[in-house]
Amino acid sequence: MDFMTRTGRLANVLLAEDNEPDQRMVQRGFARAKLAVRLYTVDDGEACLDFLYHRGAFADAQSSPPPDLLLLDINMPRMDGLEVLRRIRADERLNTLPVVILTTSDQERDVVASYARGANAFITKPVEPSRFMETVRKLEEFWFEMVIVPSGR
Repeated sequence: MDFMTRTGRLANVLLAEDNEPDQRMVQRGFARAKLAVRLYTVDDGEACLDFLYHRGAFADAQSSPPPDLLLLDINMPRMDGLEVLRRIRADERLNTLPVVILTTSDQERDVVASYARGANAFITKPVEPSRFMETVRKLEEFWFEMVIVPSGR
């Protein structure tokens, strides 16, 4: 299934996740659900911002296009996801970017902090691989089939 933006191009999804097995599980989830999106992965908060601002290793806008959706882990090295989210929402160029917190945490303080900083959704990663895959499929289906997001960023 192809997830196109309203401009007719494949949707770009940025996954900010430091755990390699979780990265692979998201990648497999997209593949098994036959989600035709362009998935880009970074493994810490600083790299996430570098991708979004086309800095350093991500200076080439062709290889690091603006994402249509950011899947953001909370607990990452160098800069945690909550700080990344705070900076995104403080920047008028990025503040409309849909951000889904995808984390192992189910702590109420993390849920509250995420929404207080402007998360669009908070999802706790299921531990069981098949449930994780189904969560990824539903997430993508929801964001790209049901929700209208701003285009042209």
